[in-house]
Amino acid sequence: MYEDDTIHLTKECTAGIKMAIESINEVLDAVKDETFKQILIKSKEEHEQLQEKAHSILVFLAEDEKEPSAVAKGMSWLKTNVKLSMHKSDATVADLVTEGCNMGIKSLHKYLNEYPAADDKAKELANELIKKEQQLTEAISIYL
Repeated sequence: MYEDDTIHLTKECTAGIKMAIESINEVLDAVKDETFKQILIKSKEEHEQLQEKAHSILVFLAEDEKEPSAVAKGMSWLKTNVKLSMHKSDATVADLVTEGCNMGIKSLHKYLNEYPAADDKAKELANELIKKEQQLTEAISIYL
């Protein structure tokens, strides 16, 4: 059970991290404010570091990473492009990123509850990811 929960929690983290990186890449060109753009770039780099941690855990467990679901990616892409085509502004980007972060935080809390026997490294990864998402939403709140 411990190893299964560790694997599942870590895989969910990898899928969420990949989704976050893809989402940031998708909106970065729409950002006009240079400080906002730098906040997003820094967050992307932090997510990439967390991805490396998750990858290390999964390599140790001889497991593959999980990709975000095609449906989730498609819906995210569609929502992002529709909203930006209607109103291309930093406020729109901040709103999209904030929504994504909130969904990620909610999912991570759910997975922490769903996989309580995960080891400390996996739980630490999930909690660190939650913290990064919370920090990002706070940092970009001035652009809403």
